[in-house]
Amino acid sequence: MDMVGHNTLVVLLGATALGLAAGMVGCFMVLRRRALVSDALSHATLPGIVAAFLTGMALGVEGRSLPLLLTGAAISGAIAVMTIQAIKRWTRLTEDAAIGAVLSVFFGAGVVLLSVVQELPAANAAGLKGFIFGQTAAMRTGEAVGLGALALLAASMVWLFFKEFRLLAFDEGFARAAGWPTGRIDLALMALVTLVTVVGLQTVGLVLIIALLITPAATARFWTDDLARMLVIAGTVGAVSGGVGALLSSRFADLPAGAIIVLVATTLFFISLVVAPSRGLLGRSLRRARLRRALLAGELAP
Repeated sequence: MDMVGHNTLVVLLGATALGLAAGMVGCFMVLRRRALVSDALSHATLPGIVAAFLTGMALGVEGRSLPLLLTGAAISGAIAVMTIQAIKRWTRLTEDAAIGAVLSVFFGAGVVLLSVVQELPAANAAGLKGFIFGQTAAMRTGEAVGLGALALLAASMVWLFFKEFRLLAFDEGFARAAGWPTGRIDLALMALVTLVTVVGLQTVGLVLIIALLITPAATARFWTDDLARMLVIAGTVGAVSGGVGALLSSRFADLPAGAIIVLVATTLFFISLVVAPSRGLLGRSLRRARLRRALLAGELAP
């Protein structure tokens, strides 16, 4: 087997760091039942990416500059999250209705802008579509290092504000009554979700980043009821998914890295669904079988 090249190794480490951060941050989104917010956020980054590309062209800057495009994605995603919160607060619409409206409008605007860019004679928008499904193999070493550092920063922030995020996830009403700044804590959590989403665009794309945020957390939920352990398991599942997916993609050039990363995470999810001791299907079936035998044997009162 050929040795892994330097650039491939750096990309692999960057994808691993992204999976670690996405798994940990996603735990709080799963516990707060906000998976759809992550989906809306990821789709809402498209108009920001294209607008940043157009801005770069107008200013004579390299339009496909990764920092410029990710900045546009972050701004667009933040506007989408604030729009959802405003709709939920100032109207009678439920959160899922607000999410659906914002997701469709922002993604539709992004598709329209993308079609406009492709018609410009001087535009070279070939790299923009890579943000929809990811373009891990196209990352330069410096970009992979930067994305990995941002992902590790997000994971570090989860541990730093663990107490605040835990209280918000399990008893927001108590936290508010006790005087905790729940609004600012929630804003900080959504900022972390935005950071991980924007960082993940280069690796798995805006369509699949939701899977990397939610699937490792859902997998970890099968194995434990303790939040700290859940964070460790989800981070491990995300890191393994990112690393194995990036490695397989480097070995087989025809396999898109983003899709493989998500498939690895999904495989681990279904394995946990079956074999997890307390919540898995196999464990539940065994417990029911033991209970049935005990009842039939007269060891338990019916």
